[in-house]
Amino acid sequence: MQLGPMEFGVSHEFPRREGMSDETGFEHGFELVDTAERLGLDVMWLAELHISPRSVLASPIAIAAAIAARTERMKIGTAVQVLPLAHPLRQAEEWATIDQISRGRLIFGVGRSGFARTYNAYGIPYAESRDRFAEALAIIVKAWTEPSFSYHGTYTTVENVSLTPKPYQRPHPPIRVAATTPDTFPTLGTQGHHLFAAVRLGTIADLKPDLDRYQAARTAAGHEGPGQVFLRIPIYIADTAERALAEPEQSMMTFYRNMAQQLAQSATEAGANPNEKREERSQGLAALTWDAARREKVVVGTPEQVTERLMELREELGLSGILAELNCGGQIPHQQVMHSLELLCTEVMPHFK
Repeated sequence: MQLGPMEFGVSHEFPRREGMSDETGFEHGFELVDTAERLGLDVMWLAELHISPRSVLASPIAIAAAIAARTERMKIGTAVQVLPLAHPLRQAEEWATIDQISRGRLIFGVGRSGFARTYNAYGIPYAESRDRFAEALAIIVKAWTEPSFSYHGTYTTVENVSLTPKPYQRPHPPIRVAATTPDTFPTLGTQGHHLFAAVRLGTIADLKPDLDRYQAARTAAGHEGPGQVFLRIPIYIADTAERALAEPEQSMMTFYRNMAQQLAQSATEAGANPNEKREERSQGLAALTWDAARREKVVVGTPEQVTERLMELREELGLSGILAELNCGGQIPHQQVMHSLELLCTEVMPHFK
């Protein structure tokens, strides 16, 4: 596979550590955005985290508008907009507005979330999430691309609507879809979508056969060229290997232990897919060691070490880009995260352009 320049993005959750005020969470979050713009990062990716004590990023649309206003170059991505949680017509309007404000800098990353907690809070059955997602995405694309349209779905009916504004980008902003379960990969390949992949639940080795099936399904469906794959992965860079290993360990391992608990709790929820093997993966995460995490789930090291590892992953997985989680777990001190960002942009990224 011919590999061109790689897109570098940061997956940003606007974290709020325990004891931190909301105001400080926003201040630190925008400091990272402003620095990334100055240092030449390609994309700032925004999560969507509702009723979460660890983040102030409950409204990615508002944050995206603020970023569009305070930057001129960097693209703004959603990773991901959870489509089943809001009316698709409203989402089409709002994200078209962001694309206009930013003059075509939106990348629309979408998913349905792997956990039911927010669905329960919003009163939306998680068991409906897969069908609601497909319906919402179809409506959004129609709203963006057709002068007027109607849609009669299971959950949403639209009658002769003409969306205003239309997106700045034509026919619409790039769409990327999160793939989480093994059966999702060939489905997205058949549909022709470019995708996000991650190693939060599995390992890098687990991901390779899923991506092979994705590319094979895409080829079999007649889509032109290979699909673009963007990997969300925890990354931490420091001046020495010793600091790179020691500084993020507690935050990252706390994240995986919390993920193990969430998986165990969600295994029996309505809408949980048996193919996800949540109970089995929960046990694996609970037993995860830092040495194993470094080999199988994260990229940590000096700029040289991280560059070498990312080159290996680009070749192995056919990556078009990364979404670097620079503060996995949200507990790494802000100035250390900022230094990691600087090293990523100035000493790692240039090797991939």
